[in-house]
Amino acid sequence: MIPDSFIQDLLARVDIVDLVDGYVPLKKAGANYAACCPFHNEKSPSFTVSPTKQFYHCFGCGAHGTAISFVMEYQGLGFVDAVKDLATRAGMQVPESEGRSFNDEKQGQTRTLIEVMARAAQYYKDQLKRSPKAIEYCKKRGLSGEIAARYGMGYAPEGWQNLQEVFPNYNADELKAAGLVIENEAGRRYDRFRDRLMIPIINPKGDIIAFGGRIIDQGEPKYLNSPETPLFEKGRELFGLPQARQALRETDTAIVTEGYMDVIALAQNGVGNAVATLGTATTATHVTKLLRQVDRVVFCFDGDNAGRKAAWRALENSLEALADNKRLAFIFLPQEHDPDSYIREFGKEQFDRQVTQAMPLSDFLLRELAQRCDLTSSEGKAQLIYEAKPLLLKLPTPLLRLQLVKRLAEASGFVQSEVERLCELKSYTPAAPPKAKRTAPSLTRNLLRIVLHKPKLAAQLPIDLLPDTPERPALIRLHDLVVGASQEASSYAALREQLRGLPEEGIIENAASELLALPFDEEGAEAEFRDTLEKLQEGGQKRAFAELQAKAQQFGVAGLSAAEKQAYIQLLTNRGNRS
Repeated sequence: MIPDSFIQDLLARVDIVDLVDGYVPLKKAGANYAACCPFHNEKSPSFTVSPTKQFYHCFGCGAHGTAISFVMEYQGLGFVDAVKDLATRAGMQVPESEGRSFNDEKQGQTRTLIEVMARAAQYYKDQLKRSPKAIEYCKKRGLSGEIAARYGMGYAPEGWQNLQEVFPNYNADELKAAGLVIENEAGRRYDRFRDRLMIPIINPKGDIIAFGGRIIDQGEPKYLNSPETPLFEKGRELFGLPQARQALRETDTAIVTEGYMDVIALAQNGVGNAVATLGTATTATHVTKLLRQVDRVVFCFDGDNAGRKAAWRALENSLEALADNKRLAFIFLPQEHDPDSYIREFGKEQFDRQVTQAMPLSDFLLRELAQRCDLTSSEGKAQLIYEAKPLLLKLPTPLLRLQLVKRLAEASGFVQSEVERLCELKSYTPAAPPKAKRTAPSLTRNLLRIVLHKPKLAAQLPIDLLPDTPERPALIRLHDLVVGASQEASSYAALREQLRGLPEEGIIENAASELLALPFDEEGAEAEFRDTLEKLQEGGQKRAFAELQAKAQQFGVAGLSAAEKQAYIQLLTNRGNRS
């Protein structure tokens, strides 16, 4: 956990206009700045950045947030990593919630290992230029110098201790910690990578965190990756993600392959939106990271049995990361092909057709389950539901789950309600329509807009006076945040980060988008705030009088309590004075 006070200081120090402009060129548009949205395809700019409120909003796709949100979405980082990234830019050190700094020694080790990896990568790149054998291998695979440079490719020459040339202290702990050398039982060291084409693995910040090595001649293993290190966790990283970022935004599709040579071959042939897992099965973390940036993920593994098993593992591990507005699909190439060989033989157009026609997750799931069961027998139909149950329970998407349940019912002969009961799924019941509000929500909506412009006014909100409208919970939440703040609330951006993950986040985000679309009188904000409260008070008095009058007419004045009688008389007096 990172203290709210640090988040507020960080957002006050980082200018979102400078930040966004470093990724997407912004143009002045009145009081704000505009650009074509980096999160979806569009021809005319609908992405707006507010320098006064320090947030962005896209009127096309709805992308919205602070500087932290932008780094999370653009770079595919989690919240903590995004805060660390911005803090580094701002020259700040991220504290822990208890007030202690993150371990300085660990941070120092990370910086040292990153420097070590960068030096090794440069050494490998220099060796590639000097090796006719490695150059010939790249040409044979159809790789251009441009692609080699784009992916930072290099060559680890034959021999046991070549890295000693660039690291004179070959026994340094950092070389082993970075996974560049191996130490045998006798304590003797040697280079991990020898006679291999070297592919750097880069994190979203552009740091080299690991290497993949492809053997050039015959030998095993064909592919050798760095071990897990303080920099590198296989289940979290995807090869080629930084290089693919622009193509991901343009296509809104990510293609996941099994190996980095597949990614490089696809890029060489004009398919730039491919990434690869790194010696491990696709994880939910991989899929979540990709679905932050695209709406569709297509898995394209080898056409053999191993590839099909990898595809099924990817399906199982992806279910929990799905949303109803996201799609997963699968390409099954001919058995003798992998993505590399397929695109080299058949070309980009045919490969693009495979991506477009990829099998949807639902079809793959049902096909695989049906192949495991004998659907001509009662036992096989029962097994189908048994095999489907754990997969359905993983799905967080009610609409897709409902479709799968219907198709499972058709295939098994059970009725839909029986499948839901057997799989312990809650039946979908349409939500009851909301009750009509007796007061126009425009007053509370206007209050919410004023408070988001002037957060300090939230402390003056009369909670008991707020009518039961959709904005009421959000106004109460803002009131509590501002009242409980250790320092004066300075901006919407500061409040927005405190709202992350809370139930009121959506309605406040929606109202904040109006800050960019509707004119607002900054100087008259407090007067408008007081005027709105007076109107709410008048409305509250009218409702109270109507309720007491109805009760008095039904039961007589004697039917009112002493407090109700006093309130009724006071309201009658007020109405008389106004008339």
